[in-house]
Amino acid sequence: MAAAMDNVVVLVEGRHPEDAELLGLYEGVALTERDSDYFGSLPDAITIYREALLDVCESEDEVVEEVAITVIHEIAHHFGIDDDRLHELGWA
Repeated sequence: MAAAMDNVVVLVEGRHPEDAELLGLYEGVALTERDSDYFGSLPDAITIYREALLDVCESEDEVVEEVAITVIHEIAHHFGIDDDRLHELGWA
């Protein structure tokens, strides 16, 4: 799995500038959507929004769990799994 993520950067920011409740965001081209023109592209980005995560958690353990869930959710988008499928799998 790590080899499939060699062109992905993970960032942590305070809040999304337009959606203060957003916990994470994948920006890039999912593996399932890439073609031969993708070569040489800038890295895809997974951004985790620290302040939004802290807002929804009441303990350190909850923060750890929610960060893991959010990162897995965004990685799933990198692999081409959409929100509907994530919901079916219990990750949305």
